[in-house]
Amino acid sequence: MTTIEDMDYEFRTARPDDIEAIKALDGSFTTRTVFQVTVTEAGFALQEVPVHPPVHKVFLAEDTHDAHIPVAEEDPHSRTFVAVGTDGSLAGFATVSHASWNRRLTVEDIEVAPAHRGRGVGRALIGRAVEFAGECGAGHIWLEVTNINAPAIHAYQRMGFTFCGLDTTLYDGTPASGEQALYMSMPCPGRSGPGRI
Repeated sequence: MTTIEDMDYEFRTARPDDIEAIKALDGSFTTRTVFQVTVTEAGFALQEVPVHPPVHKVFLAEDTHDAHIPVAEEDPHSRTFVAVGTDGSLAGFATVSHASWNRRLTVEDIEVAPAHRGRGVGRALIGRAVEFAGECGAGHIWLEVTNINAPAIHAYQRMGFTFCGLDTTLYDGTPASGEQALYMSMPCPGRSGPGRI
């Protein structure tokens, strides 16, 4: 398998001329397993279960078109990082924002183009998010993922994220109705001690 060390990517903060490529990036996925959510009196339980046929999820273009994509350094609390391949094509991006009141860096969106998956691009983008979190003084990094996106969940777990919450109604009334939102977080490296996660 090819790794990020074997590939040439440029990782940088997004510029205005990256916006159209970000909006056009194919973030779809296919999975043979999903995380089944069971709500209990004490919280919730997750069990990874196989699905047949495999689930193929395509995100609607308007979901990305409506989203604000911070570029360059227009907002000191938000960034979009991009990975650009040697051919100049966008390999992936991650948009993050920092809230100082709870010292949380939120991964608003992260997508890697199908041809670049499994090469460490997502991990490297999260690495840029971690660096930005350190600059902001964040104590932890937080994200939301649908329970059917098992490939992403596994990738986040390999990066150090753990489950921290559930919302069974977030997607109600949307094309993703019936899916559940899982929340994952990880402490920022070097952050520990009283009051820190």
